[in-house]
Amino acid sequence: MIIWIASYPKSGNTWLRVFLDNLSKFGDERADINRLGIDNFDARCLFDSLTGWECTELSQDESNRLRICAQDSLDPNSIFLYKIHEAFAHPLSGMPLISAKASFGAIYIVRNPLDVAVSFANHLGRGIDRVIRLMSLNGSHLGMVAQLSQPMGTWSWHVNSWVNAPGVKVHVIRYEDMLADPVPTFTSVCRFTGLSEDDEAIARAIENSRFEALQEQEQKNGFRETFAQGRSFFRQGKAGTWREVLTPAQVDRVIHSHYDTMKRFGYIKADGTPV
Repeated sequence: MIIWIASYPKSGNTWLRVFLDNLSKFGDERADINRLGIDNFDARCLFDSLTGWECTELSQDESNRLRICAQDSLDPNSIFLYKIHEAFAHPLSGMPLISAKASFGAIYIVRNPLDVAVSFANHLGRGIDRVIRLMSLNGSHLGMVAQLSQPMGTWSWHVNSWVNAPGVKVHVIRYEDMLADPVPTFTSVCRFTGLSEDDEAIARAIENSRFEALQEQEQKNGFRETFAQGRSFFRQGKAGTWREVLTPAQVDRVIHSHYDTMKRFGYIKADGTPV
């Protein structure tokens, strides 16, 4: 059975994976950001080994149809944790990309799309206007050389496809609460997964996953998941940095595209202005 660590890109997925890795450590040992125990389910090598197909020989539609077969092939009596960035269902066809039968549940991390736009633009090495447009495209997807193409859709589609996922238990946390209230937020993740309810272990894992510690590791050894050369993956780790970066017109475009979902998760007030 799979526990998914799911999110739109640059919403705290890696931070949560580091925390869960640190939860398994003892004493002064800390998780190595380049050797995290939770892998990306969309790694081509994993897909090939589970399906018996070379994904390079398949069309994108064919590989999408085989995703659920790959998930269903895992041992139902074991627990697997996997990172994932695609939407729960394909944004164009509506076809599920996640097997409810193979899923124990999902932890979904949601982040203010105004901050996502800034962080995602830095990650991709692209302009903010281009990324805001990407976040509003139904056909948007993410992919790297070693990974399958990951259909994401709009930011709103992505969030709602997971939060409203049929047949799957979904535990939703906000990136902003991971920052402001780490102990109850991370403890709720531990209770949902059943991995640990040891307060001391959780506190130690939170401390060892501090953003400054991750930045220090990246500066010293680099980070293999960095997308654009010369860009820091662990950039600031703050909420509200959009206020220093986005223009009023850019803020209006994001809110216009994602009004209902932003309101649902408390990112805009009743009058439509940002919190």
